[in-house]
Amino acid sequence: MYDVKIPVLIVGGGPVGLSTALFSGRRGVATMLLEKRDSTSMLPRAPGLQARTMELFRAAGLGKEIRALEKGNSHAYFEGGIIKVDTFSDIDNAELLESPSLDGPTVSPERVMGCGQDRYEKVLVAKAREYGADIRFNTKLVSFAADEEGVTAVAEESATGRRLTIRADYLVGADGAGSRVRRALGVERVGRGTVFNALSIYFRAPELEKLLGDRKFILCYASAGGSLMGLSRLHGCDPWLAAPIYYPEKGEKPEDYTDERCVEIVRRAAGKDIDVEITAKVPWQGAQLVSETFRVGRVFLAGDAAHVHPPAGGFGANTGIHDAHNLSWKLAAVHHGWGSDALLDTYDAERRPLGTAMSEQALVRNRIRHGYATEQARADFVDDVIITLGYRYRSSSVVGAPASKVLTPDLKLTGEPGTRAPHVWLRRGEEELSTIDLFWDDFVLLHGPGGEAWAKAAVKAAERLGVPLRSHAVGPHEELRPVDRDWAEAYGLGEGGAVLVRPDAFVSWRSADGPGSVADPDAVLADVVARAAAVAP
Repeated sequence: MYDVKIPVLIVGGGPVGLSTALFSGRRGVATMLLEKRDSTSMLPRAPGLQARTMELFRAAGLGKEIRALEKGNSHAYFEGGIIKVDTFSDIDNAELLESPSLDGPTVSPERVMGCGQDRYEKVLVAKAREYGADIRFNTKLVSFAADEEGVTAVAEESATGRRLTIRADYLVGADGAGSRVRRALGVERVGRGTVFNALSIYFRAPELEKLLGDRKFILCYASAGGSLMGLSRLHGCDPWLAAPIYYPEKGEKPEDYTDERCVEIVRRAAGKDIDVEITAKVPWQGAQLVSETFRVGRVFLAGDAAHVHPPAGGFGANTGIHDAHNLSWKLAAVHHGWGSDALLDTYDAERRPLGTAMSEQALVRNRIRHGYATEQARADFVDDVIITLGYRYRSSSVVGAPASKVLTPDLKLTGEPGTRAPHVWLRRGEEELSTIDLFWDDFVLLHGPGGEAWAKAAVKAAERLGVPLRSHAVGPHEELRPVDRDWAEAYGLGEGGAVLVRPDAFVSWRSADGPGSVADPDAVLADVVARAAAVAP
């Protein structure tokens, strides 16, 4: 009846879909991915990889392979911030618009890096296939129907016209802003809609290097001609990327932008009659829209299929990859029999509020950069490192999360439930590792001297519930020895305290005090572990 039976079917072969296949496969869940294009991206899109994204790739076993794609020291470009000039020839008089914080030695074991999709997608494909993913290019989704037991989909191979009937336990729509999966589900989107229209122009211009000198930047806006044009080369090699805005309300359309016109746009922005070779042109919309739900039964939405926003901040592909990671460990939990359907509900509960808050922040940045931000918009501005690493979850899988916003004004990675666990360098024997390296497949309970009863209670509860859990003692004379700072202080723990961290490195529960602070540590941890995995106690 079915040509293929698979636990997870993924539609969309960009960074989000590939990451879903990668993270799921790393956890022993077989996937099939359908991509209508004939290959990975040929253009250096989404060139900024955030520290949190690099943490996820590191944990999935390909951090070094991704890092090896970096051309020189791309971090210097990020340190240059967002700048504005009249023309690129006037780079010495650039105005600094934003100088975002992006990482730091006490924030993450990783740092941001520049690399285009055209290079890192190839690495994702290779590693996902190594982990068992069945990735099929030139294959499009024709239809799907979900029932209480799974999803039946029909796919078509473009080259042969052959159709496949696929049966999957779950389907993930990672098929972009115009998501066919979302439209088939009838999921509406809310938000401000299209904010502007732009054209990505990829070009080569050797003389531009001389004009810009040694000035490094994330993005440089040129205002010559009365319309801002952004310039970026975070990916570290040719071609350059420029993105002028066009106005459909004035009758303008992408087809009007011939190669000759694009050359003139680049030259006007450069302020000099330089040689320009256009290599590609891609029209797109800067919109702010978030799906009303990220889950409908056995079907999930991730990345641009779930939330779109202006590209200011570079949050798009990164946030989508984080969606993929949040969903994949929960799908793995259910697939391996220790997570429940209620755990899958926490995907929407955690990622949709963040998608909304993040898209609002992208809109704030867009207003600031284009010179029409209100005082309220400036007051609402939250630093990049908070959006990428300092966000907070509130769901049934987080016990005792404070009633705070998804994005707070200050970065507070202090071990509070619902936040990413603090990064502290540790030594285990001769090996040096980060606390972040401890979290992937299992729940992890960390405790110091005096917290052994917490560990015993957690292990006991996990064994009874069938939930994978490891415990580690941390301290100067323990299995894991802190290297750079007091780990208990970093995690907000007193003597004998303990913290339970999920497979995605987010804190699920914390007790600042020792087990003697409660009447029955076993009962406390039985409830905590059950709630964290969303299973019956």
